[in-house]
Amino acid sequence: MTKRSPKVPADAARQFLELYYPIHYKAGIGVEDAMRGAKLSRHQTAILWLIHSQGEDGRQMRRKAIVGALSNWFEISNAAITKALRGMSEAPLRLVRQDEDPTSGREKVVTLTKKGETHIDEMIERGSAFVQLIVDGLNDDQVVNGIDFFQRITQVVDGWADEDAEPK
Repeated sequence: MTKRSPKVPADAARQFLELYYPIHYKAGIGVEDAMRGAKLSRHQTAILWLIHSQGEDGRQMRRKAIVGALSNWFEISNAAITKALRGMSEAPLRLVRQDEDPTSGREKVVTLTKKGETHIDEMIERGSAFVQLIVDGLNDDQVVNGIDFFQRITQVVDGWADEDAEPK
């Protein structure tokens, strides 16, 4: 455990929890709803974000990696992921294409179509507009410190995943 200065409350973790949980639902779900719009499910939105943020060139990702990441975020079955991907592959959406992985006949690669790339750009615009409403209620120091805070949380949480991936 890290030694803290006296200005950090002894119950800091509890205070974070008391703030985080409602923020997750009030702001987090609001961002998600803004991003997904009327056409996509939560799972489909998460798949597109995964491809954008973790995929190769932000355009494609192995289906197996999508399943692994989504399983960490949601209680979701392989069948539900198949259904979500199929819905995004077919008309009227046609946001992704699923092709056989050239390195494995049993694996699929999910690739954004041009329409999918445009849709992600629109998702980001909608999500940014929602977050801008939050940013507008903060002063400059709070914005800068908030960005730093979220970057550091991301590093800590991603570090856990890296530790789990290391051979024991």
